[in-house]
Parts: sequence; structure tokens; C-alpha cells
Amino acid sequence: QVQLVESGGGLVQAGGSLRLSCAASGRSFNIYTMAYMGWFRQAPGNEREFVAAVTLSGGSTYYGDSVKGRFTISRDNAKSTVYLQMNSLKPEDTAVYYCAASRGGTYYFPASYIYWGQGAQVTVSS
Repeated sequence: QVQLVESGGGLVQAGGSLRLSCAASGRSFNIYTMAYMGWFRQAPGNEREFVAAVTLSGGSTYYGDSVKGRFTISRDNAKSTVYLQMNSLKPEDTAVYYCAASRGGTYYFPASYIYWGQGAQVTVSS
């Protein structure tokens, strides 16, 4: 059974920072077969939104327009962990953030991801 477990969410004031972590585990999980590790978010009443993705080597990163320049994604394959550093947070960043793993496909499509975490709540107060 594969598990992706997010941590690091919480409540922060606008302009502040948070760092999310996502640790992957499970006998059938091999992070080296995951072409992309990504983060998505979903606010109440909204569709799941692409936030960021990183390739297997970590050499390429991709970001949604609303977070570009403020968020940074990285991965540590030796630890089977992916991170999302979030700076200059805004109230509109408030959402449940999901970590996901993909073997390939279009990195910004949720359907490209086969494993998902349970989500971490991030709340940004104004």
C-alpha cells in the first residue's frame, strides 16, 4: 500500500511563510519511477488547482501562475520526500494542499497522478 503523508500545514498571517513536506512510503512505491511529484490545492467550492511539479531529477520545476515567484518545490529522492516552500502567502492561498505522484503525462492535470495524499490545511489570515 502506498502512502503519501503531508505535514507542515497550519495558520499563518498574510505575508508569512510555511513549508509543506510530503513523505512517501509503501512496498510498491518507488520514487525513482515517478516522473513528477506535484502539489495541488483545493479551496471550498473550487476545483482542484495545480500548484507546482518537479521532475524525477529535480532539474525541472513548474508552477501555477498564481504562485510563481512565491512558492518553490523540491524533492529528495533518497528520502522519498517532496517539499513546497511557500513565501509571501496571501489569503487566497487558503486551501487544502495535496501531494501527488505521477509516472508521466501532463504535469498540471490531476488525472496524470496516480497516488495522492490526504491533504494538509493551509489557512492564511489577512
